[in-house]
Amino acid sequence: MATFLKAQVASLSASIFDFLTTLVCTQYLHFWYVLGSATGTTVGGIINFTMGRHWVFSAADGKVHHQIFKYVLVWTGNLILTTSGVYLVTHYLTINYILSKILVTCTVGVTYNYLMQKKFVFA
Repeated sequence: MATFLKAQVASLSASIFDFLTTLVCTQYLHFWYVLGSATGTTVGGIINFTMGRHWVFSAADGKVHHQIFKYVLVWTGNLILTTSGVYLVTHYLTINYILSKILVTCTVGVTYNYLMQKKFVFA
């Protein structure tokens, strides 16, 4: 249970940077919301990998190249799920992109990301 809670703290931390990046890109740099979301997901992914490797799963002794490769595979799935989810929820449910980003990111983070990092990336 401690690992799960740590993973959620790391996910929340990464999500904060993800959301801030998304907002800066869309509101101030005038990116299309899908591109802003993808940029935020990239920033969040870097933060989440670092925290996962060093703090959540205590896997700093593992070969970083292998972990990065596995993480990029999982992160690519995350990027596809999150970006397409934000688009679908925003476009078809006509919900503001910020709310759809929150809903989709939380859903993907608690399910897909946690399981894939625990069982595959940092196993």
